[in-house]
Amino acid sequence: MRGLAEFVMTGKKQAIIAVGLIGLIPVINLLSPVVVGLIMLRKGIKEAAFVFAWGILPLGAWALVGDFVPLIMLFGISGLALLLRETGSWEFTLLAAILIGLAVEVYLRMQPVVLDPVFIQLQPYLQLNNIQGIEEVQLRETLTSIIGAVYMFLAIVLTMLSRWMQAALFNPGGFKQEIHQLRIEQKIAIGLLGFMLLASFGIIIPSSWILYFMLPLVFSGVGLVHAVVAKRHLSGMVLFAFYLMLLLPLIVQLVVLLALIDSWYDFRSRV
Repeated sequence: MRGLAEFVMTGKKQAIIAVGLIGLIPVINLLSPVVVGLIMLRKGIKEAAFVFAWGILPLGAWALVGDFVPLIMLFGISGLALLLRETGSWEFTLLAAILIGLAVEVYLRMQPVVLDPVFIQLQPYLQLNNIQGIEEVQLRETLTSIIGAVYMFLAIVLTMLSRWMQAALFNPGGFKQEIHQLRIEQKIAIGLLGFMLLASFGIIIPSSWILYFMLPLVFSGVGLVHAVVAKRHLSGMVLFAFYLMLLLPLIVQLVVLLALIDSWYDFRSRV
């Protein structure tokens, strides 16, 4: 990845070649938005706009054949990278990523046929469990929100990859410091908690939207764990075990709770 970053930052021509060629390769084409994000972070919107325009060509072609993920990531990561460059705040960037998830959900609700192939494959399961009518509608809505949350998560991770590449070239160790300092402030934490409670009870906000409001706190909690491990000089196996445990929903909920408490207690300053 460092080699790719060095090649891209050599000049505009190299950046265009990178997004053009990478954008043509399935799965790998997700690195095309990362390259645009790197240019946005380092050189700003004027330089990035030209590379962005060339990046649309191959990713737009993939969208025409049904793979919308890279194109959505191109727009999403470009926006997040611009916000991060202008504000220097991961907190605001994580909150802005919620809009990406919601935008994907709105699109899927406006184009429900996109999910039809998924439900065709799920028909044996639905029939086996006698799921139909209102239950099937609720399942579709939940699945739509989960897909939106996955897009949100992916946009954040790829934006972090762009930031890591920038730091690797121009600010060694800077990305690690940013992640260690990633923390949701009290007022924003209260807002996220309020939205989560409303979603939990299905008041005003759909219950499936709780995932959008949890993710910023999840990343804050992960940043806290990284900071504590570094300050205590613990083994890297601790982080490995932590990420394995994150596969469990209960651990994710505990990380969210830890991030909420950290908004008031600030564990980093006490370690």
